[in-house]
Amino acid sequence: MTLCSLLICDDSNMARKQLLRALPADWPVTIEQAANGLEAMTILRQGQTEVLLLDLTMPEMDGYEVLAALKAEGLSCKVIVVSGDVQAQAVERVMELGALAFVQKPADPDLLKATLERLGLLTTSQNSVTIRPQGIEPSISFADAFREVINVAMGRAAALLARVLGVFVHLPVPNVSIFEAGELHMALADLQRGDELTAVCQGFIGGGIAGEALLIFHDSEVDDMARLMRWFSPDYSAMEMLLDLSTVLIGACLGGIAEQVDVQFSKSHPMVLGEHASIEELIRLNRPRWKNTLAVEISYSIEGHHIHFDLLLLFTEDSVALLSNKLDYLMN
Repeated sequence: MTLCSLLICDDSNMARKQLLRALPADWPVTIEQAANGLEAMTILRQGQTEVLLLDLTMPEMDGYEVLAALKAEGLSCKVIVVSGDVQAQAVERVMELGALAFVQKPADPDLLKATLERLGLLTTSQNSVTIRPQGIEPSISFADAFREVINVAMGRAAALLARVLGVFVHLPVPNVSIFEAGELHMALADLQRGDELTAVCQGFIGGGIAGEALLIFHDSEVDDMARLMRWFSPDYSAMEMLLDLSTVLIGACLGGIAEQVDVQFSKSHPMVLGEHASIEELIRLNRPRWKNTLAVEISYSIEGHHIHFDLLLLFTEDSVALLSNKLDYLMN
């Protein structure tokens, strides 16, 4: 029996574990894992990998760079991209770079199997999947599991924003941290970069999980965003544009989280928080409300435009235990 050599490349332990579980049980493969593109290229240059399941948003070297390197170095490997970045342009770009297929995260086992069959990569055996020591399921922390939930949610939000604006949105690796009040204020202050800010705030609650979403804009870029949305006119203010954009982006991101953790979020009306104030003023206004906080930071930027903005999701301390219970089935 000939075993297929498979490499799974993703910076998330959670994502790699999900992919391991999604593989067809009767597919005779050997499996290696890489946590970023640099690790993957070290393995791929050995010339023994036949199939690569590749994430896009990673530190060190992302999936686009891996695809470009494979092409530049003439390395032979069949690549299936498995990503939470579901923008139409993302799919087009990876296919142009040589990927054979695109599978949306979290990978559906039936869809993954059908994709492997369609590409002629799936040969079955009566034996179970054979896994190298590197293929053992990694242990999953709460931070890693929740970061992958956020990764999927932010990708869906970016896809919606890309359709609305007709642009390509660059996605970051999201930051997930638990801050005490003073640490959170320092982290928020780091966002300012010497610019005046406008923040739109929207509260949310569902299943006992509660918090606030802040979409932070740099004032110098607000007019550029308004022009991009083609809604800028005397009858439609830049501030109205920010509120509408916040509703779309925050709503899509929270919706992606809610779907994965099986809750329904109710959201308050968005409001401008500290309009045209510095981040220090935003902190002063909200110091009483921000205690120990589970904080998620997503820094979006729009390709071809000098526009970037930060989405912060701040969950209450009580929400952490509830989220952990919701994610327990993923972590174990």
